[in-house]
Amino acid sequence: MTSTVPLPRRPLDPGVPIAGVSSEDPDARARHWYENDLGWPTVPGRPLRLLTGVLFDVLDVPAEAGAQALRHLAPGSPVALRGDRMELLVAAGGAEELPGLLDWLEWAAVRLDLRVLGTGDTLEAPRPPAGTAALRPGGPDSRPGRPRSTGPGSRSRDFAQGAAVWLRPPEPGREVEASLPAMPAVPAVSPVGREGSAPDLVRLVDTVAAHCHRVRLRRACAWHSADRRDQPLAFS
Repeated sequence: MTSTVPLPRRPLDPGVPIAGVSSEDPDARARHWYENDLGWPTVPGRPLRLLTGVLFDVLDVPAEAGAQALRHLAPGSPVALRGDRMELLVAAGGAEELPGLLDWLEWAAVRLDLRVLGTGDTLEAPRPPAGTAALRPGGPDSRPGRPRSTGPGSRSRDFAQGAAVWLRPPEPGREVEASLPAMPAVPAVSPVGREGSAPDLVRLVDTVAAHCHRVRLRRACAWHSADRRDQPLAFS
C-alpha cells in the first residue's frame, strides 16, 4: 500500500527588510530566523546550512517510511521533506545511539535505506515557512529565471524541485528540543506493549526501520516481476 505524504507548507515570499540584517547575504533573512528566532546554530556560506549534533540530530528516511512514523512524534516535533526523503529531527545524541538501537531491535543485519546526521554534520536548511521573516527583496526568489513562490502552485513547487521544505515547521517561542524523540530516561523494554508510553526514539526507529524494509521488499518484488516480463519465452 502506498502511503500519502501531506503537502509541505508553502515557503515564504520576499518581504520588507529586517533591521540589523545584512542585505548583501541572500540567505540573511532565513539565517536571522534560524539563529535569532529559533536559537539554532548555522554555518557560514551558501547554501544556508544548520549545524546538527548541538540541539538536534536528523534521521533521514524515505518519505513513505517517514510518513508512517509521524504518529510517534509530538505535535511540535519538526519534520522536513526533501524530494522523496523525509528528515525527522530527533534529540541530540540520537545519531550515536542509532547503531546500538538498531542492533537491540534486531534490525542491524537488515539493509535499510536509513541515514543519520549528528555531531560534525550539517543539514541544508529548509526555507522558513509562510508567516515568518521572508527573504529580502532581490534575493534568490527574485533572480531572473528562478520561479517565485506567489502563484497558485507555489505550495509544492520547491518540494517538487527537490528543495527542502518544512512539513512540520519549528515554532519560535517554544522549546523545540523538548519535543524531539529521545532515548527514554529509564531502561528500554521491548517495543511490544509500549503503546501506552510517551513517544520516544525507540518506537520511532523501530517503526521507520520496519517500513524501510517493507519499501525495499516491495521494490525488489516489482523489479523481479518486471525482469520476468522482459524475458523472452523459452520453449523446450
